[in-house]
Amino acid sequence: MVVEQVRAELPELLAVAVVDVASGTSLAAYSGTAAIDPDTAASFNAEVVKLKLKAMTALQLADEQLDDILITLSSQLHLLQLSPDGRRFIYLVVAGQNTNLGIARAVLRGQIGQLSAPPVS
Repeated sequence: MVVEQVRAELPELLAVAVVDVASGTSLAAYSGTAAIDPDTAASFNAEVVKLKLKAMTALQLADEQLDDILITLSSQLHLLQLSPDGRRFIYLVVAGQNTNLGIARAVLRGQIGQLSAPPVS
């Protein structure tokens, strides 16, 4: 449901996935291009999330919560939006030149609450 809803709200997206942080497993995914395998990206991006959480612990940022991570490439934006409990995230890939980052973030914030209740497909 989350993947379908994000696709409906951001039809220009390149890829989207719902990812389990602990295992790095993609629970649901879509890619509109052969160049992006969201299942492979899921495991690597789960490691990014885990490392950032470790860094926050090392920096003693106990009062902070990781909301999202933005990775800017030369032609793409990769956005990781974490669920409130930090157990899952939505991974989104959009073209950098024709996507409004604020709108993309708002779409993900609107869907992130769905991750606490199955199903996520």
